[in-house]
Amino acid sequence: MTTSILHLAAEMWTGKREPTSLVEPTMTKAEEVADGVLMVPGFGHAFALRHTHGLVLFDTGAKLLAEGLHQQVTACHSGPLTHAVYSHGHLDHVGGLEHFDSDAEARGLPRPEVVAHENVLARFRRYADTQGYNTVINRRQFRRPDLVWPTEFRQPDVTFADTHVIETGGLRLELTHHRGETDDHVVGWLPDRKILLPGDLFLGVAPNAGNPQKVQRYPVDWAAALRWMASLGAEMLLGSHGIPVVGADHVREALQNTARYLETLVDQTLACLNDGATLAETLHRVRVPGDLATLHYLQPLYDEPEFIVRNVWRQFGGWYDGNPAHLKPATDEALATELAALSGGAQVLA
Repeated sequence: MTTSILHLAAEMWTGKREPTSLVEPTMTKAEEVADGVLMVPGFGHAFALRHTHGLVLFDTGAKLLAEGLHQQVTACHSGPLTHAVYSHGHLDHVGGLEHFDSDAEARGLPRPEVVAHENVLARFRRYADTQGYNTVINRRQFRRPDLVWPTEFRQPDVTFADTHVIETGGLRLELTHHRGETDDHVVGWLPDRKILLPGDLFLGVAPNAGNPQKVQRYPVDWAAALRWMASLGAEMLLGSHGIPVVGADHVREALQNTARYLETLVDQTLACLNDGATLAETLHRVRVPGDLATLHYLQPLYDEPEFIVRNVWRQFGGWYDGNPAHLKPATDEALATELAALSGGAQVLA
């Protein structure tokens, strides 16, 4: 049974419902959450923004769900897709354009113009260079033993460094680059509608700022981006994961508290670094303040505070954790053999 997305948003904010994961299982069907704004739920949501000449898509979802995305969007609007925006280059945001491209070709129209930050290009190259590693870690993380990491992607047609504006058919979508979960992240802002599209910079759960198997993330920049977004006066926040936040006061509160969550983890970690603490000592010292730890949109359901601490440590202190035994370690096999010998032999240890 499905529930209205906006009804879910109200239930979540008032505490009648608690998030159970990054994905809300009852949110499965597309819904117009504001006039001319269609939200298509998925592991990564997509948002179709209507204008007089057709549609702009903010985020395109995963390749696995591409056909469903196309069906749900075209069922609600027959106009062509003129533009698509990648909030960043993660696979659950860049995989859904195949059917829109083929549809445009069949209708004799140009393919949609894809807009992204310039660092998406480097990300796609890195994904090809590390295909084997990404296959292994994502099979494990998402429990998909048949997963094969792709090496080819729908490339953006337009890239930018700092800001970009899509203005078409009476629609104005302002795009701004911010580092956070990634170095190629873009925030969308509809100033006339006061609708904010933060991509993955607001998840509805604790920020994914310390994922153990992924490249560097940027919690300091992320917090600054959240503070900037909070200053815009948005009345609706449509994140690419989780459930929308509705109402200017609620949006501002959610963004400011998420910024404070990251800021306190960064400040405490830096204090430990400056105090000469080891990483292990730091992990046991840093704590999320109690008033933040209880908030429904800051629950550690996908990432955890201690992982964020490790990521801050990596960014500011390098990979060495302060334990001399880890500086030039023996192999696991050599260490195990020595421990068995010190115990009186393998049979004794067993």
